[in-house]
Amino acid sequence: MTRSRFLPLWAMVLTLMFGAVMGAVAIAPPVHAATAFASTAVNRGGGNCLDVPGSSTADGLQLIQWTCHGEANQNFTFTPVGGTTDQYGIGTSAGGRCVDVNGASGADNATIVQRACGTGAGQKFRLVPVTVSGTTDVFSLQSVSSGKCVTPAGDSSASGTGLVQLPCTGAAARTWRLPGFTGSGGGPTTPPTKTVRVYWLKPSDVPFDQRYPDGIAKVMREAQRYYRQELGKTFKLNTTVVEVVNGDQPRSWYENTPNGGDRYWWAVTNMQNELARKFGLNNPDSRWLNVGEISAEGEGAGGGASPGWVVLSGHDADGAAGTSGQSMNRWYGGMVHELGHAFGLPDSSSTDGTPMSASFYDYPDTHFSQSQKNQILGGPYGSFLS
Repeated sequence: MTRSRFLPLWAMVLTLMFGAVMGAVAIAPPVHAATAFASTAVNRGGGNCLDVPGSSTADGLQLIQWTCHGEANQNFTFTPVGGTTDQYGIGTSAGGRCVDVNGASGADNATIVQRACGTGAGQKFRLVPVTVSGTTDVFSLQSVSSGKCVTPAGDSSASGTGLVQLPCTGAAARTWRLPGFTGSGGGPTTPPTKTVRVYWLKPSDVPFDQRYPDGIAKVMREAQRYYRQELGKTFKLNTTVVEVVNGDQPRSWYENTPNGGDRYWWAVTNMQNELARKFGLNNPDSRWLNVGEISAEGEGAGGGASPGWVVLSGHDADGAAGTSGQSMNRWYGGMVHELGHAFGLPDSSSTDGTPMSASFYDYPDTHFSQSQKNQILGGPYGSFLS
């Protein structure tokens, strides 16, 4: 696997001189794909967000709606209930509790609280799609135990209103937009084969931030445009470009758990192993070309690419999200470069004006050579281009 060139200039030059590479990363055997996702929940009645007041961890605390601010107490994990296709447990990122209908009550105005996560019926919810013109990912949050839906008391639009359950209707106050939702029906859809499949792995202690999936998607679409410009054909992306993956471990685990002899690769290799386990991926994988980004890095760490895979660490994700303060052209050029490796290209031996050299820093003023175009089109993933 070739290291990412998102490095300080001196390190980039050393990489060009000495061609730092590592062997293919070993990954765990495939198992059934997970379908969890992380998101805020925005009420359509007043535009406020589902909120754990004060980031409290207290059991029995009534949840509220509050002005959206994106902190951990407004971020939730939606985890499918085993043996079902349309039921979720909703976990709080702030306190490690679960959303619960108090007492699993069937009564109108029963409060919506948080409690220690369990298997009770009061902690199971269906995401019932609601069609709203011009808006996507809108649902009623329907309690499995009562058949009623989460709503601000009195259908209020006021920030600070406590949440209760009331009969499900199409009223705006009784529906929620889940911007992090990554699928349809019971969970994320599996992309068609011969697709570039993209993941953002969010460690368990990193709050959901919509800028990351949106930014990574923007980078991928620009790379898609560039490949069509250069090759006359390009790769396909999934309808939901970025699959948001709720990581099993905190950020420090990905950064500090050894995985091979070179610390540079630990965070991204730990990510790759988890993606492989959750989604049944191989290395390389003939079904998809996989791009994984993780919001973790560690000292001296980074990412890179090899045929069939791009694995990138925290500074790449930050750059795509627009939080690094650097020009987006750097991240566009970098993704074009890493995808070149995934399509089978080696690094150029000199700064030659192609994106497989340091010339990717000059993006968009960098172009594949005819030889590189031929290698991509005739390579193992050339059939992915159309």
